[in-house]
Amino acid sequence: MPELPEVETVARGVDERVHGDRIVEVWFSSYPQPFKTSAARQHRGLAGRKIVAVHRTGKHIVCELGENKKSIEAQWVVHLGMTGRLLVTTPEAPVAKHTHARLELKSGKELRFVDPRRFGRLEFRDLKKNGAFAAAGAEPLTIEPEAFAALFRGRTLAIKAALLNQSLLTGVGNIYADESLFHAGIRPRRAAGRLTRAELERLRVALVQVLEASIAKGGSSVSDYVDATGVRGFYQLEHRVYQRGGEPCHNCATPIERILVAGRGTHFCPKCQK
Repeated sequence: MPELPEVETVARGVDERVHGDRIVEVWFSSYPQPFKTSAARQHRGLAGRKIVAVHRTGKHIVCELGENKKSIEAQWVVHLGMTGRLLVTTPEAPVAKHTHARLELKSGKELRFVDPRRFGRLEFRDLKKNGAFAAAGAEPLTIEPEAFAALFRGRTLAIKAALLNQSLLTGVGNIYADESLFHAGIRPRRAAGRLTRAELERLRVALVQVLEASIAKGGSSVSDYVDATGVRGFYQLEHRVYQRGGEPCHNCATPIERILVAGRGTHFCPKCQK
C-alpha cells in the first residue's frame, strides 16, 4: 500500500498539473467497491467544479473544489488502497482495464483513477453538509518532540506496531516504520512505553528524515506504485532493511533478520538496533 511519501508525491504531481482546471465531464465504472460516496452523487457533485488545489492528508489525496482558496465548497477524497493510481493524462491515452474514474478537464487533460484490486476509495464531501476531511492521527512530518513522545507514553505494544497505528501517526506504513527504526537504532519489538525520551526523539528525527528523503526520490516503487504521470519512484534503492532479510547490513554486514510484529513482516539489523 502506498505510504506517506508515495501519496505526497502523487498529490504534488496532480496539483502541479491540474490546480486551477475545471471538471467538465465525469465517468465512473459500474463496480461499487471504490465508491465511499455513490457514483451518481459524485457525478453530480464534481461536474462543473474547479480544482483549486490538491494535497495529502494522511494517506489520502484531497482535491479542494471551489472558485478560489477562500471559497472551498467541496472535496474529492481519494484513497489509493493497495494498487490504486491517480494519473493525469490525455483523453487519447489508452484507458487501463481497471479504470474506475475519468474526470475530463477544461484544459483537455484527464484525471483518472485506476485500481486493479479495488481496495481504493473515492469520496465526495459537500462542505456545506459535512466537515472537511481530517486524518485520525498526528502528522509525522510536523509533530513536535513533546507531542511525539506523548503518543507512546505508557503503551505496552511494540514500537513497530505503534508506528503503524494510524490513530497515533498518520501515513506511516511497513516500509517507513522499518527504515526509521533502523536509522534510529531501535529494535522493532521493544515496548513503545519503555523507550527513553532520547530514543523517542532519535526516532522522530529519523522518521522525518526518512520520509523527506523518500519524497525527494519520488517514493518507493516496491509493487504497483507510480506517480501522477506513471513514473516509478527510486527510494527503494536506498532501503537499509525493508525486504532485505538475509542480506548483509550496509553498516555492519550482519545479516538482516525478518520477523513478524503485529502480523506484519518486519526487517531489522540485530547488531545495529538495540
